[in-house]
Amino acid sequence: MKTLVQLGAALLALAAVHTLAQPPRQQAPSGPAPRNEAGRVVLGGATPLDRGVWTPVFGIRDPVAPLEVVPFQDWSRALYDTRQVHELEPHARCKASGLARQFLTPYGVEFLELPELQQLYIFDIGGPHTYRTVYMDGRSHPTDFEPTNYGHSIGWWEGDTLVIDSVGFVEDFWFGRRGLPHTNMLHAVERFTRTNMNTIEYRITIDDPGAYTGQFTGGFNLRWNPGDELFEYICQQANYADELMVGEGASSVDRSSPIVP
Repeated sequence: MKTLVQLGAALLALAAVHTLAQPPRQQAPSGPAPRNEAGRVVLGGATPLDRGVWTPVFGIRDPVAPLEVVPFQDWSRALYDTRQVHELEPHARCKASGLARQFLTPYGVEFLELPELQQLYIFDIGGPHTYRTVYMDGRSHPTDFEPTNYGHSIGWWEGDTLVIDSVGFVEDFWFGRRGLPHTNMLHAVERFTRTNMNTIEYRITIDDPGAYTGQFTGGFNLRWNPGDELFEYICQQANYADELMVGEGASSVDRSSPIVP
C-alpha cells in the first residue's frame, strides 16, 4: 500500500500534468502597445502598477530556427543529432541558459528598464531563477570580460525595437530548447518589437564561425500575461520532469547523476 507521502506526491504530479494540459487562457482583445512619457514603447505594463510577464507562444518551430536554414559545420550537426538522442539539457538541471532559451520557459520573463542606471534587466521566473543585465549607456563590449552563460550584453532602442548585442559566452548551455551547438566565438543580436499590447516579436541572429558556416536568423513571439508577476521558484523542488535530469531507464547514456559538470 502506498504511503500518504507517496499518494500526496502522485496527486501533485497529476495536478501538474492537468495544469499543463489546460488550453491557454483567453486574452482580452489586444490594444496598442503602452508607451512612456517620451512616446516610446515599453516592455511592461502601461503603468508601474500594471503587473505582467512574457511567455513564449507555443507551436513555434523548435529549435530557434528551422533546421533547413541552419548552416551547420559537420561537427556541430553531429553534436546536434546526438543531443536529440541523449537530451541532456543543462537547463533541466537548473543551469542558466542565455539568448533564446531564456524566453522558452513556461513561467516566462519580466523586463525591467532602469533609465537612471542606464541598464535593463531580464528576470527569469522559472528554471535557475537568475537574471541578465543589459547595459544601455552606449558602451562597447570590453576585451577582458569573463565569459558566462548570459554573456556580455549591450542594448539600445531603434524606434520601438529593443536591440541587444551579446558576446562572451561559455559553451555550457543550450541557446535553444533542442540543443543547437555553439562555441565561445558566438555573437548574437536579438530584436524585441512590441507590436501591440499582447505581443512581442522576438528575432535572433546567430553568428558563430566556430560552429556554423554562416549567419542565420530565427525567432518566435512572446505573449503578455497580465496580472502575473515574479514568484519564488526553487528549481529542484517538486520537479516532476526527473527523466530529463537522470534519464528514463538510463539506457543510452549514464544519467545516474543529476549534476551536469
